[in-house]
Amino acid sequence: MPIEPDSVSDVARGLRETGYLPGESTALVSYLAAKLGKPVLVEGPAGVGKTELAKALSRYLERRLVRLQCYEGLDEAKALYEWNYRKQLLRIQTEQAGAGWDAVQDDIFSADFLLQRPLMEAIASEDPVVLLIDEIDKTDQEFEAMLLELLSDFQISIPELGRIDARTQPVVILTSNNSRELTEALKRRCLYLWLDYPELDLELEIVRLHSPELDETVARKLVEVVHQVRALDLKKPPSIAESIDWARALLLLGARDIDAQTFRDTMSIVVKHRTDLDTVAERIGMKLGGLADAQRA
Repeated sequence: MPIEPDSVSDVARGLRETGYLPGESTALVSYLAAKLGKPVLVEGPAGVGKTELAKALSRYLERRLVRLQCYEGLDEAKALYEWNYRKQLLRIQTEQAGAGWDAVQDDIFSADFLLQRPLMEAIASEDPVVLLIDEIDKTDQEFEAMLLELLSDFQISIPELGRIDARTQPVVILTSNNSRELTEALKRRCLYLWLDYPELDLELEIVRLHSPELDETVARKLVEVVHQVRALDLKKPPSIAESIDWARALLLLGARDIDAQTFRDTMSIVVKHRTDLDTVAERIGMKLGGLADAQRA
């Protein structure tokens, strides 16, 4: 049975229990989404936990997660529905001779011949779900326009069948890396949440949650270094997930400190572009090396 939160603190506590540490605004918007039935548009840099928020809400609310991964050129046949043409053709071929087209047409354009895609799957589900529309900014404005009926009225219209209303109301999370400006029509239908890279203490708490065996001093230094790396002019700053990966790698390697050599050996875990590697090695690696020399002196 899906959970119905009673307060913002309930949501904050529930998300934490799933392993997701929300800020105050995240818990508030998540609570409003669950109680008001409004979609949430979550924007922010890549890797700050937008997709993970939808997954955590799914676990906390005990709802199945239905995910639509957006990409350039996505259309309604991949997002909403399409007709099962092979099954329709087989049905026509097995029809008794002399049957009229009207009789066959009424049959083959029924729900039995419909292939559900993620958006329709969320609408048609008998049990409440969390619908994740991931990276909506990778689609075009025509696709956004197609979403408006779903986001405002939780229904879709199929020419051959008419209007299909949601059996249960999904919690809808749309994520965007802010690579393009989304339409005002879409934004009007959504609550809004901006997620940025967390403050140092919150990120330390996240890292410690996922790698509790890592020495606390090493974990703090890791987060401090990641924040220094993000302050550089890079093509891709390290994400929270990469901070967690680095912590797990250091734990696996038995690292007792993050010195210049350890950093050079493992920095490709958090830095993923060739030019960024050079920049980070020069700026951060040299700083760690100078710090170590000063400590020895």
